[in-house]
Amino acid sequence: MADEKTTALDRKLEKLSRASEERVAQKLAQDLSFPYVDLGKTPVSLEAIKLIPEAEAKAARAAVIEIRVNKVALAVVDPRAEGVKSIIKSLEAKRLAVKVFVGSFSGIKQAWHLYGFVPPEVSEITGKVGIERKRFEELINKWNTLEDFKKELGQINLEKETTSHIFEMVLAEAMAARASDIHFEAEEEKARIRLRIDGLLHDAFSDFPLKSYTRLISRVKLLAGMKINVRGEPQDGRFTISLTNKDIEVRVSIIPSQFGETIVMRILDPDAIGVSLEELGLRPDDLEIVGRQLEKPNGLVLNTGPTGSGKTTTLYAFLKHLSNPETKIITIEDPIEYRIEGIEQTQVDPSVEYTFAKGLRAIVRQDPDVVLVGEIRDLETAEIAMQAALTGHTVFSTLHTNDAVGAVPRLYDLGVKPAIIGPALSLIIAQRLVRQLCDKCKKSTEVSAEEKKKFSDFLASLPPRVDKRVYENFSFYEPIGCAVCQGFGYRGRIGVFEFLEAGPEFESAILKEISEVALKKLAADQKMVTMQQDGVLKILKGVTTLEEVEKVTGPVAWLK
Repeated sequence: MADEKTTALDRKLEKLSRASEERVAQKLAQDLSFPYVDLGKTPVSLEAIKLIPEAEAKAARAAVIEIRVNKVALAVVDPRAEGVKSIIKSLEAKRLAVKVFVGSFSGIKQAWHLYGFVPPEVSEITGKVGIERKRFEELINKWNTLEDFKKELGQINLEKETTSHIFEMVLAEAMAARASDIHFEAEEEKARIRLRIDGLLHDAFSDFPLKSYTRLISRVKLLAGMKINVRGEPQDGRFTISLTNKDIEVRVSIIPSQFGETIVMRILDPDAIGVSLEELGLRPDDLEIVGRQLEKPNGLVLNTGPTGSGKTTTLYAFLKHLSNPETKIITIEDPIEYRIEGIEQTQVDPSVEYTFAKGLRAIVRQDPDVVLVGEIRDLETAEIAMQAALTGHTVFSTLHTNDAVGAVPRLYDLGVKPAIIGPALSLIIAQRLVRQLCDKCKKSTEVSAEEKKKFSDFLASLPPRVDKRVYENFSFYEPIGCAVCQGFGYRGRIGVFEFLEAGPEFESAILKEISEVALKKLAADQKMVTMQQDGVLKILKGVTTLEEVEKVTGPVAWLK
């Protein structure tokens, strides 16, 4: 407790000292009739900082902070210093017009930090990280499990190791473990790294020195095209990992937190989205429903579920199935995460008021056959999407609801008229993701006669369209852990789905604005297979576990 108070006091004193130093610099600038610059709030350009050698800059207590065409901004502690005049002459010899600013010494020292990224590393700081296949495979093969990676990182002197090597190690482990996100999180006395693997966060390293962490943040900022010396505001950027056989986009988000900056890096591996209809995890009877709906020339298909439930992957699979030279497909997304060949993709931009509604209104004038709207968030977008579906277009979109039936009340809440919803809707999908058991190490488990009877009764209760013969000789499995799955017992995720076709009865019910409870009864009467039922069928196939299914769909009541 005493240490915490001391640390907090140190930070407060440091802040007060810096503020006092800035006031002194501001006063000197005023006295000498020079403009003042606060380098704690001003971005510094790497291209600018390298215009003068580090030793020369430090001797003169100066830093070139910006370059624009043939003009540069030079920040100095004291413009009267002899070394400053020498720097100005050398810059003018390069035909650069120099504007001198007065800044604090602490601010200029902060700018000098960028020299750590001038050659030999600067060739890599172009928004691309080049990792040779051989080097990459060497790193991956070093660690059979996440624990092996933790041990390796723990044995390295992180304060002496190059930032590039540490960063490469983290990226390699993230990709070896098929992580979707890398989290860098600052704490009071250290930092930690976590990886999101198959939907769950795992500690990759929890004792990262803050000094090394600060260098790592700077490295990420430079790669992602962010302002390296701006720490008090959120920033977003991207960079690309160039492997021998493919490029992987990484989307970066940085926010200020209590003890420093927090980074989340989303890894957008193109292989993750290259899923066909058959690879989504759909049963043959569900594939029939999808095929029937995709053959229709118009209609609205809604996919519902929370963020991270696989909606985008499913809809992209639909688009790729429909993509051919005779079909015009346009999307409006927020943001575009994956590029799909043969499809026109656009992105919302609030800064110029290019919203889903405005973009969709423009898209329908582009003569599309198929349109994907990233999300229906408001009445205007919903109405335009439905009008498009009623006038000869196939429209795909998403909603945040708990199940398929819940999409209808959600549209009511947005203010959409039932007279439009009923005729426009073709299909509502709800989905979640469950982890798949690793085929290399999963182990069969004993099941009691009573449990077997319950599962057999469950199979008998399903509608005739489900081929029960596939599930009759079922077995149950549990996760073990091996090198293939990095010790987790699970490898990859698969969807559990429910498909609600909007036929005449359903359209009539929507027009009458019947309650959600009544709509659920109607869906049951129409023999809809729910997400939980689909999940249980995947348990019977040995694909996943009861724990995984209950995690996303709730307790299986008839088993209790």
